[in-house]
Amino acid sequence: MTMLLQSLDAAIEAILSRIDGPLQVGAPLGLGKPHRLLNALYTRIEGDPSRPMTLYTALSLDPPTPGKGLEGRFAAPFVERHFGGDFPRLRYVEEMRRDALPAHIQVEEFYLQSGAMLGSSQAQRRYASLNYTHVARALADRGVNCIVQKVAANEDGTRLSLSSNTDLTFDAVDALVASGKPRPLLVAEIDPRLPWLGGNAEVDADWFDVVVMPPPPYPKLFALPRQPVGDAEHAIGLYASALVRDGGTLQIGIGALADALCHALALRHTDNAAYRRALDALDPAIASHPAVIASGGLDPFAQGLYGCSEMINEGFKRLVESGVLRRKVVDKAALMRRANDGSANTLDQELIDRDGEFLHGAFYLGSQDFYDWLHGLDDATRRGIGMKRVGEVNELYGSDEGLERLQRRDGRFFNTCMMATALGAAVSDGLDDGRVVSGVGGQYNFVAMAHALPDGRSALLLRATRDADGKADSNLRWNYGHTTIPRHLRDIYVTEYGIADVRGITDEDCVVAMAGIADARFQGALLDKAKAAKKLRKNFIVPQAWSRNTPERLRDALAPLRADGTLPDYPLGSDFTPVEQRLVRALGWLKRETATTPGKLTTLAKAMSAGDAGDDEVVQRMGLAAPGSLQERIEARLLSLALQQTRR
Repeated sequence: MTMLLQSLDAAIEAILSRIDGPLQVGAPLGLGKPHRLLNALYTRIEGDPSRPMTLYTALSLDPPTPGKGLEGRFAAPFVERHFGGDFPRLRYVEEMRRDALPAHIQVEEFYLQSGAMLGSSQAQRRYASLNYTHVARALADRGVNCIVQKVAANEDGTRLSLSSNTDLTFDAVDALVASGKPRPLLVAEIDPRLPWLGGNAEVDADWFDVVVMPPPPYPKLFALPRQPVGDAEHAIGLYASALVRDGGTLQIGIGALADALCHALALRHTDNAAYRRALDALDPAIASHPAVIASGGLDPFAQGLYGCSEMINEGFKRLVESGVLRRKVVDKAALMRRANDGSANTLDQELIDRDGEFLHGAFYLGSQDFYDWLHGLDDATRRGIGMKRVGEVNELYGSDEGLERLQRRDGRFFNTCMMATALGAAVSDGLDDGRVVSGVGGQYNFVAMAHALPDGRSALLLRATRDADGKADSNLRWNYGHTTIPRHLRDIYVTEYGIADVRGITDEDCVVAMAGIADARFQGALLDKAKAAKKLRKNFIVPQAWSRNTPERLRDALAPLRADGTLPDYPLGSDFTPVEQRLVRALGWLKRETATTPGKLTTLAKAMSAGDAGDDEVVQRMGLAAPGSLQERIEARLLSLALQQTRR
């Protein structure tokens, strides 16, 4: 019988009384993690070495901690406003970051908040490298005996929604039972702020063994701050959008590149003339690119797209609102076959319209605006969104592979990577010394699925360069000491300088295609290494057109479209005020200019002789209207210089 409780302490007592010996606790990734319940459990176990505990989870979200100086002055008020002063930071994250977890508590994650744990020995040693779809099996192997999850509830509390995280809970329970192990203790924490989604996400309250609804106040949901989209990101998004076929299927990742892609897709549909002007500014011949002809298009979406992505995020909201995401699928193979081949009759279409769904996901995460959108969905839109198990979304090899193949026609799978090699391997989640930046998550699943579908394509998006110790360095490399996607699964790569279609081609042709989308400053060295390795003919000459691959040329090409609002800094909305948006630009410039010691000295000298920026709102926001100490006066001068350099 389900226990209905009103306090976290009572829930902890229930867990400890029902489980003998070590606790093997599973918790969802991201938003579905019950922070307050986990903190109460951690605090209780921390002081009791007789009850060892291992937590199995991923993506333990933690708000940024404001530092010192100008960045601290900017971040502290924003973090307070955006996350709320009562946001429950996960205690185990704070302890793990300092390598201070007690000996009887371990945390094992298969996906880390990007870059957050590079300095933690405890996090790096206990990282589990797993495809997302293999996690449930791993949890069964480890003998998880308790799963805790944040849920939404209906008005009378008789029905609960796994809402943000249908990804692993169902699969983990099934895997444990199938392996002959006991069904784990299932504990739900109700959060009234969590949006309700029905369908497969909905269960009877008694599916859980313990349900706790702690008293208010209820902290804000963790909301991702939306980041600015620069020239490189917009260019990548535009190129990628031309690879999408009308009537097809869309999967996207997260971050500024995904935001830019979704903006470009919405622009393609709602203002096709502006869309074509933007693409023409990048490459007047884009319509004749072989990959665009073979796999994509430039026209508005007459049929619309079906979204099938492990994570539903901000971009999907835009695509739903703009009418791009509207192709519905149903769980009836014969009906899907008729819909695909054009033989569906009026009754068929009525069934699809009534029962179909246009978006499937395994978890969601986004901004507060995104959560508000989910809360306020009309019934028809809400019914069109189906939350699924990760095994149903991330791979074909589930209960009905034939049906999923029919649903995912013309699948386009867009993910990001940090680096790529000239031979087509991708580096997405780790460094060459073995440390993990994030995790493979579902990327390998989607790349493999693209190869398994006859009309599927995988496109990995990356910026051509990155800042390294104050200097530009290429993300297109000859080789690297870590690989996420092997070169035998190479397909399409997109940088701000174009599209490289490398599926199934020879190594020499791959080298040429990848060098063609690299920054011009690094093409020669890359090709020299290819020649030395016998992968490129000695007499290969760099085409003159490649010399256009420069940040300056890109900036000039997109400047009119940036100025007229076609390609805005925050295409999906912003969590920063207009004043803070000016600050983000200024502080970004200052960070780049002061990345080296010579740069710091040069910038400081310029700042001391620069005039006043004349932006009182920014100065007030940063608390530097009346600088007192020498440090404050220096910060005020640096800020003034940065504002002048980034004024539009």
